[in-house]
Amino acid sequence: MLLTFVSFIVVLGVVVFVHEAGHFFAAKAVGARVEAFSLGFGKLIGIKRGETEYRLGYIPLGGYVKISGMIDEFGGDEITGEPWEFQSKNTLQKAFVITAGVLMNFLLGFILYTGIAWVKGEAVIDPSPVIGSISQGFPAEEAGLLPGDRILSVDGNAIASWEEFRDAVHAKPAMDVNLVWLSGADTVAATMTTKSQAIMDDDGARDVGMVGVGPNFNREPVTIGEGVSLGARMTVNVLGLSIKSIQMLFTGQASVKDLTGPAGIVYLSGETARAGWETFLGFIALISISIGLLNILPFPVLDGGHLVFILIEAVIRRPVSGRIKIVAQNVGMVLLLALVLVVTYHDIFRFFID
Repeated sequence: MLLTFVSFIVVLGVVVFVHEAGHFFAAKAVGARVEAFSLGFGKLIGIKRGETEYRLGYIPLGGYVKISGMIDEFGGDEITGEPWEFQSKNTLQKAFVITAGVLMNFLLGFILYTGIAWVKGEAVIDPSPVIGSISQGFPAEEAGLLPGDRILSVDGNAIASWEEFRDAVHAKPAMDVNLVWLSGADTVAATMTTKSQAIMDDDGARDVGMVGVGPNFNREPVTIGEGVSLGARMTVNVLGLSIKSIQMLFTGQASVKDLTGPAGIVYLSGETARAGWETFLGFIALISISIGLLNILPFPVLDGGHLVFILIEAVIRRPVSGRIKIVAQNVGMVLLLALVLVVTYHDIFRFFID
């Protein structure tokens, strides 16, 4: 439990710090004054250095950078027209400051994926039906499956490859499956009930059966250039999958129940940490890219919502009323919190109760 909690703090801390650092350094670059840089919400500790107070909050579910003259979800300053105020900057400078956090999240994901490729090489799934990893709390662990065991059959059907094994188990969500496997020199059989989990693929959102095992991976060395290419490809793939997931929500192919929120990230942080540093860093990259994309959506309270107001002001050539901005931010905050609560409710049943 301690490892899960610490892993979650590390994941969220790294992702939030990088995001807010992007806003911070972009604001400094265009000459805007940063009044506060906070990791977490609420004020647990605060240290003033120069014009900025650096804070550590007691609610570790995000962070923020407070820029002079910027109206956001934390309130609005009186606009005086000073050159260091956010509102005094031109449209490109404002857009740069707002999008810098998202760009830093994408960059972090790319750097982590590239670094993993350089150190470990490219991961290629071993096509044989040999167990590479076991997830805690899943039927495979309870049945005694171990890394190195070889699957022989599923429900009486011979298994010759990992793909055959995966498809056979996926086809039976929350149903009994009979597995026969080779463990050392012994042949073992057991019937287990799969866990049902929602996944996103080319066929849309669907429930699949899971017994909690992963394949073996073969490692192929890469050059520096190949590592950069692989890091970029992984980043683009994660972005593409995230965009597709959002599209499915709007088209009805997926529902809120298919989303993963804070509780799910807590659980998965612990699981990936137990799987090793490579899996854990890959998870941080995934979360960083996903949160970056989420933040750029044109929704009040998110960076994308601020960007919309900046673009509107550029078109109408005058500031949008501060009252309108504050109302929009407050409505957005309420809706976002409601979404988080609903997603968390489903996460608890998916990861901790089922």
